[in-house]
Amino acid sequence: MRPLILPLLLSLTLSACNQPSPEQTASAPAKEAVAVPAQPAEPAPAAAEAVAAKPVEGDCGDQSALAAEDRLANTPKWSLASEQDNFGFDVFRGDSENGEFTKLNKDPILGAGTTDETQKYSWRDDTIDPCKEYWYYVDSISTTGVREKMTPTFKAPAKRSPRTQPAAQ
Repeated sequence: MRPLILPLLLSLTLSACNQPSPEQTASAPAKEAVAVPAQPAEPAPAAAEAVAAKPVEGDCGDQSALAAEDRLANTPKWSLASEQDNFGFDVFRGDSENGEFTKLNKDPILGAGTTDETQKYSWRDDTIDPCKEYWYYVDSISTTGVREKMTPTFKAPAKRSPRTQPAAQ
């Protein structure tokens, strides 16, 4: 089978789609992972983790009652230096690094087919509980329907810590 994606530059970052708190703006930038098509003799690349400041206190749980633009979200992002016969991508999320993963997107995120131009992609996941950490990975889909895991599994830290109740007096 010929490689689905040739020279591959993968940049995995996670960002909240809302304004960051002052604590978050002082945090270190996210680490980047670079991956190339898997070679049988080479070990798999290490998982990239987003570096984040201590989460701010806030409400936890289901955000579905909020307008989409008001929800906190994880946004996996990746870019490819070139593509060959690339139909698209599916994004998966799990509650642990080795846990069960669920596909998030109903329809594939469309790829660029075959190109030598750098392409950037992202998926906004606003179905999260802001007080939980999640794990993500991205599958690529070729124009012939072949699917393969394209990224390492990477962690998105919690956006908030649960609000603490003041002690009763």
